[in-house]
Amino acid sequence: MKHRPFGPFLGILGCVLLVFAAIPGFAVELRAGTAKAVISPAPGTELIGVMGEPLKGVENDIHARVLTLHDGDRRMVLLTYDLNCLDVATPLLRERLRDELGIDPALFIPLATHNHAAPIQIVPGNFEYGRWLAGRMFALVQEAMAAEAGPVRLWFGQGHEYSLRALGNAPIDYEVQALKVTRDDRPVALFFNHPTHPLQSVTDRVYPGHPGHAAGEIEARLPGVLAMFGAACGGNQFTLSGMSGTPESVGDYGRRLADAVLGISGDAWREVTGPLSGTLEVIDLPLAPPLPEKEARKLAKRYPKDIGFVPYPHKDRGSNWVRSLIEHYDKGIPFPKSTKDRVCTDDGFLVREYETPRALPCVYEETIVARLGELVFVAMQGEVCAPIGMRVKDAFRAQTPILVTAYMGEHNLYIPTREIVRLNLYQAKVIQDQYASPVGWDPSVEDRMVSAVRRMVDKALKP
Repeated sequence: MKHRPFGPFLGILGCVLLVFAAIPGFAVELRAGTAKAVISPAPGTELIGVMGEPLKGVENDIHARVLTLHDGDRRMVLLTYDLNCLDVATPLLRERLRDELGIDPALFIPLATHNHAAPIQIVPGNFEYGRWLAGRMFALVQEAMAAEAGPVRLWFGQGHEYSLRALGNAPIDYEVQALKVTRDDRPVALFFNHPTHPLQSVTDRVYPGHPGHAAGEIEARLPGVLAMFGAACGGNQFTLSGMSGTPESVGDYGRRLADAVLGISGDAWREVTGPLSGTLEVIDLPLAPPLPEKEARKLAKRYPKDIGFVPYPHKDRGSNWVRSLIEHYDKGIPFPKSTKDRVCTDDGFLVREYETPRALPCVYEETIVARLGELVFVAMQGEVCAPIGMRVKDAFRAQTPILVTAYMGEHNLYIPTREIVRLNLYQAKVIQDQYASPVGWDPSVEDRMVSAVRRMVDKALKP
């Protein structure tokens, strides 16, 4: 009697198992942990705020919030904070998380609310606060990891909040996106975004702005939930009240945003539970040719010459780029043609190299594309303008759930649109006026950014 070979059967079984393994949530048990801490500076600490003013104290506390997810193989860390940007703390955290906790930098997603009423880390006098933040946030990640429990399920939802306006002849992105984590059918964490600058009632005291109010409102309405806000691509977008309001208007905007998040109906939430993965790439963005030498030397006569680069909030910071321009001509230094030709210092200057080499340099434009089961989570460095985020979302929203954020990692360099570059608006000029680049943006920066992120997403979606 002949025995039938098991080879074909085993081959078919293997294919079936591979198919089921690709289904979000199949054979994957996710665990989640959360943690939250106050990161307001200690009383009596002398620090400079985002708007260049000495901070006079704390109006309302600012917080850092952590969500960790573990699929049995990989761990992802989502960190949000009521700061303009993380800056000094970013490379310190990445290195410690990688070396001490085994967390891949591509699975560590640090996101700012872009708060303008908090210490700004690019001021050398604030560097120590940035180093303290790195230690505090590392401990917070450890706390969240220790609290991990499961199984949890992940859900993606979308809504809208319409109290926004935009610059740069651009359509307005009103979308609110949210990621919900549930355990035993109860929410334990709720991440949400919105593409806008925050509204504040003060800038000379520590204050979380309307995103902080929104997170607090959600936590009050859903006891036991950690509410986390990360700014979406809103580099050219603002609330209808701009950035300055009364305590009442800030609270009102926060409640409206909370209403939009909590108003996402049950049927609108899509389960995306599944294994975790991520990639981090540096997207090389194009820069414009320099101002002709004759024009450059004429321009330089208006500004101080021999003071080097002066940091924020020095009154001559805005002419650092002119001194850099002249130095390039005087010394025959090749002008940068793309962002990869420069690294960014802790005080926010684009230079050829660091005086002291860094293990993890800041090079633009860092982008993380992560997978949380079905969900594609895009996190872009800097102040990415809204049309870029919209183009990325619209390219994939019919194909897969996609959540797009910005203000990731260190240093909020604006990534402008072609039209903003053409109009030479503030968002286009920051690379020179604030970051001391001797050259500005090439108009193709928008298309280059979109195409590179789309390529990363396409790669992430491949089986």
